[in-house]
Amino acid sequence: MTADLVYLVAGGSLLLAVLLPALLKRWAVSAPMVLVAVGMVIGITPLPDGMPLDPQHNRAVIEHATELTVIVALMGVGLALDRPLLLRRRDHWRAWRATWLLLVVGMPLTIGAVALLGWWAGLAPAAAILLGAALSPTDPVLASDVQVAGPQTGDHEVDERDELRFTLTSEAGLNDGLAFPFVYLAILTATASTSGWGWLAEWAAFHLVGKVVIGIVAGIVVGRVLAAVAFRARSPSLRVAERGEALLALAALVTAYGVAEVAQGYGFLAVFACGMTFRQAERSHDYHAAMHEVTERLERLLTMGVLLFLGIALTRGMLEALDWRGVAIGLALLLVIRPLSGVAALASLTHRTPDAARDGDPGTLAVGQLWATAFFGVRGVGSIYYLAYASGKAPVLASDWLWSTVTFTVVASVLLHGVLATPVMHRIDPDRAQETGGRGQDGGVSAIEDVRRWHAAGGHWQVVHATDDAVVVSLCTCDGGEEMGRVTLSPAELAQLEEPPG
Repeated sequence: MTADLVYLVAGGSLLLAVLLPALLKRWAVSAPMVLVAVGMVIGITPLPDGMPLDPQHNRAVIEHATELTVIVALMGVGLALDRPLLLRRRDHWRAWRATWLLLVVGMPLTIGAVALLGWWAGLAPAAAILLGAALSPTDPVLASDVQVAGPQTGDHEVDERDELRFTLTSEAGLNDGLAFPFVYLAILTATASTSGWGWLAEWAAFHLVGKVVIGIVAGIVVGRVLAAVAFRARSPSLRVAERGEALLALAALVTAYGVAEVAQGYGFLAVFACGMTFRQAERSHDYHAAMHEVTERLERLLTMGVLLFLGIALTRGMLEALDWRGVAIGLALLLVIRPLSGVAALASLTHRTPDAARDGDPGTLAVGQLWATAFFGVRGVGSIYYLAYASGKAPVLASDWLWSTVTFTVVASVLLHGVLATPVMHRIDPDRAQETGGRGQDGGVSAIEDVRRWHAAGGHWQVVHATDDAVVVSLCTCDGGEEMGRVTLSPAELAQLEEPPG
């Protein structure tokens, strides 16, 4: 591919990245699906001739490209979550209990089940463990259709009202880093000598516990330092939040990742912890939304490149080593293992109605929400990264069959979850269903009339989140202190509300 054609393809792809989210909003088609398809179309033309597509020979490029994509996504996830998590607050830990159960129960079950299938398929123990570890994390990059939209800001205390999306988002933010100990288990299994099992104790102490703690502590420290500078520095020139310099988000994610890696911790956990810690400082400040927007745009750009490359590789031999065993393992993970492990983890948190979180019991899920949470374990860029990373540390794990199986599973997840995300989330998610179709809180009065009646009765309203095609409005009590509900308006309807009475 010549340099001129690279510019042409890149320009067209950027246009797709800009236009697709709005164009596909009402259809059961996701932007990742279209980008992979575009890559496949490019792949069957002569355009990619000469491109470095073989994962065995271009492992380092794949590793670092996917690594950057994941850490940008993790910072965005950390900044997007409104629910606080202070270490000394038991109620905060309780509100996150669905996330903890998915990580402590669901994730090990998934790793073990996939590893057993890999061993049954004839893999060596190390390769089987790597397959389970690489395919265990849900993806913060490709799961935007089932995640929270972004940080809410305003003069009132904010929290997550959507338990389904919060659980999926927080799980994706944490399990990308928590898969690393099991990737290292595979590496150590492949490279350890046969003289003893002393390395297993080292793995448990350092890779399973020590590196996790170091990564989280590094992220918290970097997040607190940067938040103190951005919001409360004595020098006005250092208070970047006041002038809205949102590029601090990029500085934060690179710094947190670098500090953790130098300290021998897990950088993925550090980036997420940094974003979460920064988000908890001055929680109502609009600067959080600005930082999240920067990371979201960069994530979209990086994801576009990875998905196009993946689509091209699909038609250029990436699946040549795939056989029925790889197909069976990939489909079993998506259709059986993840759903059942998710249900097993969350079964104790179910309730009959979807309003328990808003009634003072956050962290619980209605039955429909539980099944949706268990099902939407999107696999993606993180799985490719872990396979590339492990292949570099232990060349014996650089198997064409593993690459084909992981790639097939990622693409199958993009298709399956991309098609089902919109209809299932609209049916299962009561909050989002309530906010669609221009209806107000009672399901019949239009949203704009709902806001007008609320205001006429003495209540207050304020914008808590806005995109190019939708504006979420919070309805508050007369003193502005308590949120009583939300509706979604179009930008044109918001403009009507803001017009002075004629």
